[in-house]
This record gives sequence, structure tokens and C-alpha cells, in this order.
Amino acid sequence: MEKLKPKLFSVMKTYTREQFVKDVVAGIIVAIIALPLSIALALASGVTPEKGIYTAITAGFVISFLGGSRVQIAGPTAAFATIVAGIVAKNGMDGLIIATLLAGVILILMGLLRLGNLIKFIPYTITTGFTSGIAVTIFIGQIKDFLGLSIVTDEPLIETMDKLKAVFVFIGTLNIQALLVGALSLAILIFWPMLPGFLKRIPASLIAVIAGSATVAGLHLNVNTIGDLYEISNKLPAISLPAFSLTTVQNVLPDAFTIAILAAIESLLSCVVADSMVNSRHRSNMELIAQGAGNITSALFGGIPATGAIARTAANIKNGGRTPIAGMVHSVVLLLILVVLMPYAALIPMPVIAAILFMVAYNMCDIKTFVNLCKTSPKSDIIVLVSTFVLTVVFDLVVAIEVGILLAAILFMKRMSDVTEVEGWKYVDEDDDADSLALRVVPSHITVYEISGPLFFGAADKILKITLDEKRRCLVLRMRSVSAIDATAMHNLEKLYEDCQKKGIQLIFSHVNEQPWRVMGKNGFIEKVGADNFCAHIDDALKRAEQL
Repeated sequence: MEKLKPKLFSVMKTYTREQFVKDVVAGIIVAIIALPLSIALALASGVTPEKGIYTAITAGFVISFLGGSRVQIAGPTAAFATIVAGIVAKNGMDGLIIATLLAGVILILMGLLRLGNLIKFIPYTITTGFTSGIAVTIFIGQIKDFLGLSIVTDEPLIETMDKLKAVFVFIGTLNIQALLVGALSLAILIFWPMLPGFLKRIPASLIAVIAGSATVAGLHLNVNTIGDLYEISNKLPAISLPAFSLTTVQNVLPDAFTIAILAAIESLLSCVVADSMVNSRHRSNMELIAQGAGNITSALFGGIPATGAIARTAANIKNGGRTPIAGMVHSVVLLLILVVLMPYAALIPMPVIAAILFMVAYNMCDIKTFVNLCKTSPKSDIIVLVSTFVLTVVFDLVVAIEVGILLAAILFMKRMSDVTEVEGWKYVDEDDDADSLALRVVPSHITVYEISGPLFFGAADKILKITLDEKRRCLVLRMRSVSAIDATAMHNLEKLYEDCQKKGIQLIFSHVNEQPWRVMGKNGFIEKVGADNFCAHIDDALKRAEQL
């Protein structure tokens, strides 16, 4: 059974001075990356700029200290922006704090009940659908500031469609100066990482903030800055309790569950990505407990919901961070920045913030993956994907996730009933069955795995548990008992193939049934692996492996 023990306590047994130096450097770099993102995501969430930094400091430190991953960096993320903005607009800051506290408790209970592995039952199509939907929502929400529009309404705009409608209604208030500052910032964000040498190691978002602020201040442009719209504070976060009421708890409870599910999904996805980069293995249940504790801490100190951030975690790894110390250093550095430099945040123009969030939305919305899923997935998966996406944009995440999971369950049951057949046989002549279980000798350079049962999102993770031995040149997957596969399983088969390619192992399939064959063909997987590596029977597959 998986340990409920923070990774920090395990890695400290073999910790060295050299690794400490690397962790400190990585922590400082990640803090510089996190600073503009934390401010931008706070504003996108409908709260003041320092709330984002409070979150990165408090939740970031606690999650690194207690987390089940060696390298996870936590803080505010774009996934929460739309739901947080909605809670604040409807229930105020007290409502958000209560929702975040409840979400933290739910996450801790999930970890204690060892539900970390249940996240696999949320299909890939749902996570892709709502992630793309959030990206579109963030993009639409930032058009106003990017164009410098003066939108005046009787009530705050909460729904995405209302914000989009307001853009068209008030397009006549376009501020050319704001648009030029936004365009300059967006150009820096796009092209700065392409520069040669050490320059590209400096975060593009930091350069955009400096360049945009200097342009507006130096040329005295008529462009709104953070200081024009918000009161900036460099005070240290202090513990404060909200005014609890049963009505508020009832109002925000569905949002709290959504925050908890999102935090669990995003943090564990980040852990999986990080594991592949550092050749480690995270403790999913301990990570959920840490996420819960981090969100409770963030709420008590006036922050917003937090979770593991894939981009910041990857930056930590690329800059040498290998232990939770790097994440803790990142939080301490942000604390120092808050005290010393926060007043200067008032100078940051709103079009710069909008440009940063445009890039966040673009990176969130993997357009190629979305389009590829629409082209290659079974119709039932496409229905779930598009429904979740549309519901996220038109309504909200709570509705999108609930309906998405319900649709996935119903369509999965239909798929299973469609592919299941019952046939009566008078006899089966095993000698005439070319794929029978006759004893066969498997050569030492070949590994054979047999997959039995439908490969859907609830079982697809088993593909990734296949052991790849570099001493063995071929991996044969026997799939005669696989009646159906879905987009999640197809995604994991592609990852398995890529891992085989990296290790110089040839992947060969035996007896692929009709529905999996159609999905693989439509996806282009058969062409990628090579049609010669798909064999009708296990004997043919073994002969093919011996020839290579």
C-alpha cells in the first residue's frame, strides 16, 4: 500500500550540499516565472493582485513541504480562474474562502481514503474538453483589457457569453494605445523564447511586464494600469476567518467539489508529467492530502484555490530542482518580492496582463490534440469532448464536469453492450485454432503481454505499467481479448509506442479486433507503427519479432 509520507522526509536522507545549491537556484528562477503569472491569474479570478502571490507563498510552501512529489510547484492556475471569478461575483470573498476551505477538507478526505487512483476514471476527453473550455473562457475575458474597452454595465459580467456580447456592444470605445501596448507584450511573449543563448532563459512574461510598464510610464500613454483599478498592498498575509453561514455553505458546496476535483486532476497530472522527467514515482494520496492542506492554508491567509502547476513544475526540473526544497525556496523568494517590490506592480498596464493570460490560454488549449481527438476518436468520445467544451464556455465548470462524466458513463455502457456478443458453439477444436493457448517458447529478446477485456479510460493506465526492458528488442502485445478501446486508451498506447522508440524496442501487435483496428487506423497509429507489425496470430507475431 502506498505510504502516506511526504516526499521531503524521504529525500532528505540522501540530501547533499550540491543539490541544495541547485534547488535554491531553481526556486529563485521559478519564483521569477510565478510572479507575473500569480498577479495575472489573480486579476483573471476577480480578486486583487496580491491574493495570487499570497496563494503561491502559502499554498506553494505547504504543498511542497507535505507533498507526494519531489518536484511539484503549486500556486494559482488558470483552471480555477473562471470558477473563482463566479464565486466572488455571487458570494463575495467570504464565499470564496469558505469554498476553498471546503475543497481543502474534501481533498484531505480523498487522500486519507486513498482515492488518488480513482482520478483515472475521469476520461481524457473530459479533461481535454474542460481545459480547452477554460482556455476559451479566459481568452474572452481578457479581450476587454487587451483592447482597452470601457465597458459600463449595471451589474458585473459573470457569464462568458455576456462578456463576449459586451465586447461587440462597446467595441466603439477601443483604445488604440492600449491595443499597441498589448500587441507589443504579446510579441515579446511569442518571440522572446526564440532568442539565442542565455537571453531566452529569462522569463518572457517578466520582460513583457518590464517593457510594457516602461512604455506606458515613459510615453505617458492613456492606458489603465493595475494601480488605476485596484488597491495594491505589500502587507504580509494574515490569518482571517470568514463569516460562516449555512446559506453560504449550501451555495458554494457544488463549487467546492468542483475545485477539489480540478485540484486533484491537475495536481496528479502534473505529478505524472514530472515523474517521467525525473524518473521518480509520486505518492498520489499524500499529494491529495498536501493539496488539501495547501488550499486550507491559502484560504485562511486570504488566498485563492491552488494546485500543482505543470509549466512551473517543468521549469523547476529544467533548472535543476530535484527536491521539495526548491518549491519551498520559490515561496520564500515570492514573500521577499511581495514585501519589497509589490508597490511597483501598480505600474503594470492591464493590456500586458491580458497578453500574459492570452498566452496562458493558448498553452492550455492544445488545439492540435482537440482537433485530432475530433478526427480520430469514436463518436461517443467526440460527443463527450464537445459537450464538455461547450458547457464549460456557455455555462460553467460545475455543469460541464457533471454532465461530462454522466455522458461518458452512459456512452461507455452503450459501447460495451454494442461490442459484446454471445455465440453458441457445439465444440471448439483447439488443434484448428491458430491462436490457441498451446505452450510456446518465447525467445529471450522478446517480451509478450496479453491484454484481456475492453481498454477504456478506467483501465487505460495499465498500459503504462508495462515494463520496458532495454535488453529485449521486441514487445508483443496480444490483444485478442480486447473488444474495444477509447481515446484515453489510444492516447496511452501512443505514449507506450513513444517510450519503446526511445529505448530502441520494436512494438508488435497480435490479433487486434475490429473496433480497436478501426480506431487505430483512423488515428494513424497503424501507419505510425507499421502495418507489418500488426499480425493476425501470436505465432505470426513471434516470427515477426524473431526476424527483427
